[in-house]
Amino acid sequence: MFIVGLTGGIATGKSTVSEVFKEHGIPVIDADVMARKGKAWHKIKKEFGEDVFTKDGQLNREALGELIFQDVEKRRKLNEITHPEISREMFWAAVRCIFQGHQFIVMDLPLLFESGSMLEYIHKIIVVTCEEDLQLQRLMDRNSMSESRAKQRISAQMPLDSKCEKGHFVVENSGTVDDTRQQVLKIISVLQSYNTHWKMRAIIGLCCTGIVSLLIWLGTKLFQWQQLSIMRR
Repeated sequence: MFIVGLTGGIATGKSTVSEVFKEHGIPVIDADVMARKGKAWHKIKKEFGEDVFTKDGQLNREALGELIFQDVEKRRKLNEITHPEISREMFWAAVRCIFQGHQFIVMDLPLLFESGSMLEYIHKIIVVTCEEDLQLQRLMDRNSMSESRAKQRISAQMPLDSKCEKGHFVVENSGTVDDTRQQVLKIISVLQSYNTHWKMRAIIGLCCTGIVSLLIWLGTKLFQWQQLSIMRR
């Protein structure tokens, strides 16, 4: 099995691309979903205070977003708190997919390039992009956000052009949903043609065989030692 990284800018349409993969039975592990399941809230509360939580104790993501996008140091601190836990959860999700026999999985990582922590595990990278004015409008509409705030959010991330240069595949999501779907289907076809997963399965198989052989050898030695101890009595 190999891992495909899915990234892009805020409001470029990564979720649309993810859905196409899911429709074709390809697992998508979403970093944002893992973050919502996380248990690092007490650390977040200690670092950022009660203002980023609602009255019923839930994390106020909008308030937290406003805070960190205005301060690079606070954004770095939040990443330090959340990324280790998110990475750990994504790792175990990937392990489960290995034993389910999937050829490859997709990891939806909005900050793949910015954080850099997962790059060494990614075999291929897909970047979702769109026209700048469309990205701005989508973000304003989706989050009911003013233009100045939306621009601030966008500028806090790596420029889309830079991300596209680092990706192996680029999905241009400025057109219709069907246009995007057709691009993703072509990428899926290419990914399914790779035989990397057989190499990984062979390696895993050899490791499992080695472990089983070691356990058998240890069991045999233990049995022989027990028999020898009985004879000496």
